[in-house]
Amino acid sequence: KAEKESVIDLSGKWNFIIDRNDEGESLGWFNTTETDDSIILPGSMPERGKGDKVTINTKFTGSIYDSSFYFNPAMEKYRKDDNIKFPFFLTPQRYYSGAAWYIRETDIPDSWKGKKIFLSLERPHIESTVWVNGQKAGYRNSLSVAHEYDLSDYIKPGKAIIAVRIDNRMQDVNVGPDSHSITDQTQGNWNGIAGKIELKAYPEIHFSTVNVFPCIETGNVTVKMILNSEKDIKAFFSVSAESFNSPDIHTIPAIRFNHKLKKGFNEIETTLKMGDEFLLWDEFNPALYHLNASVETRYGTDERKIRFGMRSFEIRGKWFYVNGRQTMLRGTVDGCCFPLTGYPPTDVESWIKIYSKCKEFGLNHMRFHSYCPPEAAFEAADLVGIYIQPEGPSWPNHGSSLGDGKAIDRYLLEETIAINRNYGNYPSFCMLAAGNEPYGRYWVDWVSDFVDFWKKEDSRRVYTGASVGGGWAWQPKNQFHVKAGARGVSWKKRPETISDFISKIDTVGQPFVSHETGQWCVFPDFDEIEKYSGVNKAGNFEIFRDLLSENDMSDMAHKFKMASGKLQTLCYKHEMERTFKTPDYAGFQLLALNDYSGQGTALVGVLNVFYEEKGYVTGEEFRRFCAPTVLLSRIPKFTYLAGEEFSAEIEISHFDKLPMTDAVVEYCLKDDKGKDVISGTVRRGDIQTGQSHLGKIETTLPDTEIAKRLSLILKIKDTDIVNEWDIWVYPKEPSLDTGDVYVTDTLDDKTIKILEQGGNVLLTIAGKVSYGDGIKQFFQPAFWNTSWFKMRPPHTTGIYAYEDHPVFDNFPTSYHSDLQWWELLHNSQVMLLSDFPAGFRPLVHSIDTWFLSRKLGLLIEANVLNGKLIATSMDISSDPEKRIVARQLKHSILTYMNSESFKPADNVGTEMIRDLFIKDTPPVNMFTKGTPDELKPKFMTNP
Repeated sequence: KAEKESVIDLSGKWNFIIDRNDEGESLGWFNTTETDDSIILPGSMPERGKGDKVTINTKFTGSIYDSSFYFNPAMEKYRKDDNIKFPFFLTPQRYYSGAAWYIRETDIPDSWKGKKIFLSLERPHIESTVWVNGQKAGYRNSLSVAHEYDLSDYIKPGKAIIAVRIDNRMQDVNVGPDSHSITDQTQGNWNGIAGKIELKAYPEIHFSTVNVFPCIETGNVTVKMILNSEKDIKAFFSVSAESFNSPDIHTIPAIRFNHKLKKGFNEIETTLKMGDEFLLWDEFNPALYHLNASVETRYGTDERKIRFGMRSFEIRGKWFYVNGRQTMLRGTVDGCCFPLTGYPPTDVESWIKIYSKCKEFGLNHMRFHSYCPPEAAFEAADLVGIYIQPEGPSWPNHGSSLGDGKAIDRYLLEETIAINRNYGNYPSFCMLAAGNEPYGRYWVDWVSDFVDFWKKEDSRRVYTGASVGGGWAWQPKNQFHVKAGARGVSWKKRPETISDFISKIDTVGQPFVSHETGQWCVFPDFDEIEKYSGVNKAGNFEIFRDLLSENDMSDMAHKFKMASGKLQTLCYKHEMERTFKTPDYAGFQLLALNDYSGQGTALVGVLNVFYEEKGYVTGEEFRRFCAPTVLLSRIPKFTYLAGEEFSAEIEISHFDKLPMTDAVVEYCLKDDKGKDVISGTVRRGDIQTGQSHLGKIETTLPDTEIAKRLSLILKIKDTDIVNEWDIWVYPKEPSLDTGDVYVTDTLDDKTIKILEQGGNVLLTIAGKVSYGDGIKQFFQPAFWNTSWFKMRPPHTTGIYAYEDHPVFDNFPTSYHSDLQWWELLHNSQVMLLSDFPAGFRPLVHSIDTWFLSRKLGLLIEANVLNGKLIATSMDISSDPEKRIVARQLKHSILTYMNSESFKPADNVGTEMIRDLFIKDTPPVNMFTKGTPDELKPKFMTNP
């Protein structure tokens, strides 16, 4: 009768001691069974309320690029011990960096006599040392895999005292303080054991590893079993397989054979023939098998159940192929931000929820930035059908380096070997990188050797040296590249969708995957604050909420989030579609689908940090431009005159399960009421896998005398595949008759007199604004955030417009930035309205960076003296023959000002209007200078 492996679950109550002075070993704490404190494991010290309360002097792990918080008088109230809140990352409730002891007594059953006994600590952080019954059993340092100890020589049936010393300081190896495996910018540098804690007993002869190598071309599975034997001995093997998560049942009968084991290391290889009807694993049908392997000797039977999938992930030219099907990666980066626990989940259900949300938003891929997730993440990716790229746990930069002969060189290779040994059978594990953005004189040589090593070692996946930004050197040995340099939107000029990235990647011979695409900011969602119920609180959000309130705009929080979110979504749409249109672009990795909690607070996700929707875009909407199949257009511009010719080249990115047969691609132009203005068929026919040109739309736009917004809608008949773009059509010659309005660009004596006499004044002050000058506005929002990049422009995150206000009756607009606004917003000045009366609201807000939340306006109206005034810092006057958007807005403003609807709600003094011309904008004092490493207070030095 076969004996199953035996397991003792050690989760629960442990004795606990904090070892602040590193004296526990010399004092013999490993023999202690009675302590003054206890802790529940698995878990972390912060999770269990252990450690110190955070203060201004807490020494965190990670670079602080903007240390102005520590010196800014306005932030003093957040530096007090009873009100600590950090603006650059979440605020931990407890913090401890050092050694701590976890001790417990357990009973070892008599049935374990003569067995091999192992202790497994799934997710300790960072270093562990183990004692059993007073004897030191070893030391481990891994951020990626379970720490395993062979306790066979230290443990016997009966009582056993197990002591584990965990140290979360970077000591032996500096992986880089910003590595997502350890940094307080992300999960946090915590002390504890987060995953399974188990004692396992095996027969004396047992499997060390079982590796499964599927080959879909032959239908065979090569099984490599490694065993260590202390003597020559005869062994009996059995290997079989069965599907387990598919409605199609497939069973492979066992093959059995004998083998004489030699003393020492034994590698046994056999082949399992899967037949002609084996099930494939991929993103569309993630069918999985269990390999059942057993070895029987006179010492007993060891049985293992290994999950695997029949899949190939290979490179042909510039593309990835999954099971022979050309595949484009649509990915996101997981930055290891888990605010409730401070560490990544170790349960499968949590990861299924995350991956399912990614698939709901059209993604099929996830990169883990400078860390490797727990095993549950691989298990869940298998079940959901996600291609994943774990990395070595290092960002060897900002105080660390790679290839310079330091301990990190050997450690990083050993970590990836451990990752492969522990997780290599999971079919979702398709790609591997050493880490993120290395620094070092010889880092390219190191990663070249890394790729060469892995190409020879394991063919089940593909390899790149490091994921890097655009300024990093090319890595000549890479099988594929994860690199920046071919990303972004081309909105320094008038928006269009003709351009792509081909000139950036046409000479690259391997698959090119964009590194950290997007990073478009959105205003914070303050309703999110209450969700932070765990170890980290959203003190940063609370600071930002206070700043908005102090600037008299609390009521604008939701509006700013929604408006900036719509612009953020528009940026992601155009950037991803630009990628989809680029010939031979193998994929992208967003940074990220969800928000990033650190590095200044990077609110770059369309989902919050918990992978939840924020309210401005749904998965269904996002999938219009991010999905296996996406309809695409090449449109030369988005604003037209009535009766003008409109043309668009129509393309498709089709990487679905199968080619399409007799697909009918339709188009229509709809107005705001949903009525078809123009419609037709682009093409009828088959659509093959890959990127294809479908046809061209050429039509004449309506000869309208009323400004209209139209939507170009493309769809494939009888499917849910649809995409759309808004265009705007303006009358050819809108009236610019000023009527009773005096139009001027200065607040001179004549203007004052007209206002005193009750007249109406349109003040066009583009280029003349002083109070607001220096606040840089582009059409696209801030990148990553203005804190991390020290107020690098742009400083704003879009506009909020009161779309139902009559000033826009002749200028169709939504409440947020849209492409027709580019002509008016890009590089335009803003007006700083800090001194205006409480409650004053511009007709068009410019949404400032949340680190300052100054009240900014682009279009304002007010009662001034006895008259009425509208002022705008947007250029609505120059070159009206070419700038048709500005001309139309001016027409709409003048029409409104000459109507009975022109009734401003607020009274504003002339001195406030005059200040716009003459008052200096308060400078943003960063309180720091120099390179990033010099921006940290002395007490914030890296370990």
